[in-house]
Amino acid sequence: MPNVSQISTVLRLGFSSKRRLSNGLHFVARSYSTSDPPKQPSGPLKNYTKLVEQGRLQHDPYQEKVVSAFENLFGRLEHFEKQMEDYHVRLAEWEKKREEERRKLMVEEAEKKEDDGMWASVNKHGQKLLGRWVLGRRQMNVEPGVGKWVSYLNRERKLDSIVGSRPAVPPAPKGLYIYGNVGCGKTMLMDMFYGATDGIIRHRQRFHFHEAMLKINEQMHKYWKENGAEKPTQYSISSWIMNLPVDEKVKEWLAGEEFYKQQLQVKHILPAVADKFLVDQQSSKKGASILCFDEIQTVDVFAIVALSGIMSRLLTTGTVLVATSNRAPRELNQDGMQKEIFDKFISKLEKHCEIISIGSEVDYRRVAAKNSVHYLWPLNDAVLEEFEKMWRQVTDQYGGEITSATLPVMFGRTVEVPESCSGVARFTFEYLCGRPVGAADYIAVAKNYHTIFISDIPAMSMEIRDKARRFITLVDELYNHHCCLVSSAETAIDELFQGTAEGTLFDLESFQFETETEDSRLRRDVLAEGSISAAGSPSSIVSMLSGEEEMFAFARAASRLIEMQTPLYLEGVRFLHPYFHQQK
Repeated sequence: MPNVSQISTVLRLGFSSKRRLSNGLHFVARSYSTSDPPKQPSGPLKNYTKLVEQGRLQHDPYQEKVVSAFENLFGRLEHFEKQMEDYHVRLAEWEKKREEERRKLMVEEAEKKEDDGMWASVNKHGQKLLGRWVLGRRQMNVEPGVGKWVSYLNRERKLDSIVGSRPAVPPAPKGLYIYGNVGCGKTMLMDMFYGATDGIIRHRQRFHFHEAMLKINEQMHKYWKENGAEKPTQYSISSWIMNLPVDEKVKEWLAGEEFYKQQLQVKHILPAVADKFLVDQQSSKKGASILCFDEIQTVDVFAIVALSGIMSRLLTTGTVLVATSNRAPRELNQDGMQKEIFDKFISKLEKHCEIISIGSEVDYRRVAAKNSVHYLWPLNDAVLEEFEKMWRQVTDQYGGEITSATLPVMFGRTVEVPESCSGVARFTFEYLCGRPVGAADYIAVAKNYHTIFISDIPAMSMEIRDKARRFITLVDELYNHHCCLVSSAETAIDELFQGTAEGTLFDLESFQFETETEDSRLRRDVLAEGSISAAGSPSSIVSMLSGEEEMFAFARAASRLIEMQTPLYLEGVRFLHPYFHQQK
């Protein structure tokens, strides 16, 4: 039985000395940045070598091969950042010039139509006519026909000849796609690389699959609200048109052309979402961008279309992609869903990424976790007493009153926390996994609490397959946010997913993303962009995974539960969890 003082000792561990940081422990930083990045950051290879020399990692030739590839990529980033900064300056100048020339062409077209007598002169009530057009346009279904489309294309061709082609994106360094068995070090090595880029690349993000899909949903919803049919049409009537000293009928025509252009842009929702996916809103300066994507998977039609559209756009515009997965790229789509879209996406991914397999069969999480410090089992009196002692000691250490709390989730939803205190929360398994909740709820909990107590975890079987599915998602999010998990369970970790009630978990449904009613339109838009019938698409993001995929999910969850007992993981909680960044 683990000593109750161990958890407090671990949580008191800090990363105060710069020597400690330079020894490589900062490598697991996710999307959080330090205010004073090192002037000469250590590369991934140096960090990995130091951890091996310190005995904190075991040397592995497969891992070393991946680290060497990361080191090669790391060495090219500083120059690429400067190239992209220069590119964005040239792009901004080109876009400004093109917009100026576009407006000139539109005014010339309008004046020519007026000179040709296409419009009758407007009477003294012309301003009211335009006002009525503005108000009426909001309810109109604009069907401009072939004429307006041809006019738009001709104008774009003229602009190409006047302004020249769009500046070419500098060739980006090849990213990495790393795949292999659970526990072989994929995520650790990716995070090591991500942490090393702090201070070198301004626009960078690190997402797990769950979080990325939720962000895509959120960005789609925001974009639709800002640019869709609900938006007041006055926004479409640009001030440059209203201020022109021309006839009101000319203004009406110009406004119609402008509105048509905006409607064309709204239809391409995925590229628009991609353009804002990685941008650091706190930085006015543009440059290179990196996306680190953990556990990439194609679980359903929506995921394939959304990921294909967004990733393809990012890769085309110079983003460096680093991804991890259990499978090689061509093996991701086992069920052959939307094969044409998937194949195009994979071809682009293979063009822009070096594909590397970590062939190690060793689960290093098990090697590092010699004792289950915070995973208590079985559910007997001694374990329950130890669990209560840990809860009292940790809450006493952090102080404050134990109260309930309400956390915002998304789309106006909330999640209730029965007991919490200074970044520490307590739940039962049934409360977290026995209700219809999903990844967004677990992300909200994981972001707000650095230490989470979960009691009464049962052995997973077909009898509670939905709860097991949610528990796997929960473990993923607690791990991704670097939470300290203290739990009491019916069985050991290795036996947790081998319950026999009503059969074993070979037919387990996969991860569920809760979907609001208002999201359905957004999904139809995305599916339409992929030329997919909405009638044949799922109404929510529900995976239909094979038995082999299920076993990957079980193995990953068990492996992560084991890693969460290791000293290296636990030491990182205070430094890496977002709660402590918010306290600074």
